[in-house]
Amino acid sequence: MHDIRWLRDHPAEFDRGLARRGLPPCAEEVLALDHGWRAAETRAQEVLARRNRIARDVGAAKKRGEDIAPLLRQFADDKDAEAASAAEAARLRAAIDAILAGLPNLPADDVPDGLDETANLVLRREGEPPGFDFEPASHEAIGERLGLMDFRRAGKLSGSRFVVLRRDLARLERALAQFMLDLHTREFGYEEISPPLLVRDEAVFGTGQLPKAAEDMFRTTNGLWLIPTAEVPLTNLVADEILDERLLPLRFTAGTPSFRSEAGAAGKDTRGMIRQHQFIKVELVSVTTPEQSAAEHERMTLCAEEVLKRLGLVYRVMLLSAGDMGFAARKTYDIEVWLPGQGAYREISSCSNCGAFQAQRMKARYRPAEGRGTRPVHTLNGSGLAVGRTLIAILENYQQADGSVSIPAALQPYMGGQTVIARDGSSR
Repeated sequence: MHDIRWLRDHPAEFDRGLARRGLPPCAEEVLALDHGWRAAETRAQEVLARRNRIARDVGAAKKRGEDIAPLLRQFADDKDAEAASAAEAARLRAAIDAILAGLPNLPADDVPDGLDETANLVLRREGEPPGFDFEPASHEAIGERLGLMDFRRAGKLSGSRFVVLRRDLARLERALAQFMLDLHTREFGYEEISPPLLVRDEAVFGTGQLPKAAEDMFRTTNGLWLIPTAEVPLTNLVADEILDERLLPLRFTAGTPSFRSEAGAAGKDTRGMIRQHQFIKVELVSVTTPEQSAAEHERMTLCAEEVLKRLGLVYRVMLLSAGDMGFAARKTYDIEVWLPGQGAYREISSCSNCGAFQAQRMKARYRPAEGRGTRPVHTLNGSGLAVGRTLIAILENYQQADGSVSIPAALQPYMGGQTVIARDGSSR
């Protein structure tokens, strides 16, 4: 959510930020509504003050035995005028809030201009794509040949964009989530949370999924939303809170199922596990001060990268352009892992600094250790990592000519010492 006070002082900068997002200017429209809102608020307050004076005058006139009928008529007229001004103020404020709620965060100054992924910048690469003395297969081909990845039966159960994982692949999925959570909690200081998977409107509004992304989520018959990512409940842990600066930064992590309708991805990645309606993801969320948020963004991204390093996977880090970022982000790094079966890098983590944008929507603030008053916190979120896509990357990068898949050394303790997922169903 945008701060109307900041917009009043920076209308041209506000419109420039929207233009970088590919959106038309609207500062003039919002400020016109704001002017009317403040005028109506002032009128209502003035009338209320006059009614209070009249109430005192009525008491004094009664004591003097004077006719109070004119005062009572004025009091009644002012009551109607106050109600009308208050209603007008509420209408205008609702119009302002509706416009601002539908506008994305403004990009940071160092975010590259551009309206799509073609303007994204490669910041760094880790490793070189592996060579194979055979034609590398895609993950779905590997999984189906192993007899451990079943899209047909998943389709009978639930339709398209679902999968059933069996035996070693089900265990590998579980091992990956546990490995990631152990790394983030034991070495990087994140607090593990087991959050609800169903949330209210206020929660998805607070992180920016509502109102714009409603079609990309699943809603239950009683009005709750299945979380599209654990970012929603983790970030909303501080909603409507005033935090002590000395406790910041707060760092949360959770490994949860995530649910997305993928309404905006019709026809994309219809084969395999790249884009599913249900998937497991380990999420990272930080809550910090404005002064710390840039450094926290770098730190979070490095934490996500470390997962890939320990798994021996090749990746690159991208700085997203203004038009390619998510709704709530002011700056985003995408981490893309190399998939030999596709011969391409694909996103496996997206780490975003949302600045005060989500905090304004959630009313999340902190009290500075020095000084007075409160300030909005800054919130950050990232995948640490998407478990399904990490499983895909392991299958494709660790595949062997005989159809088996080697298990990365970092995961072997979580697999009971198993080193290979074999084609014949045996393990070793």
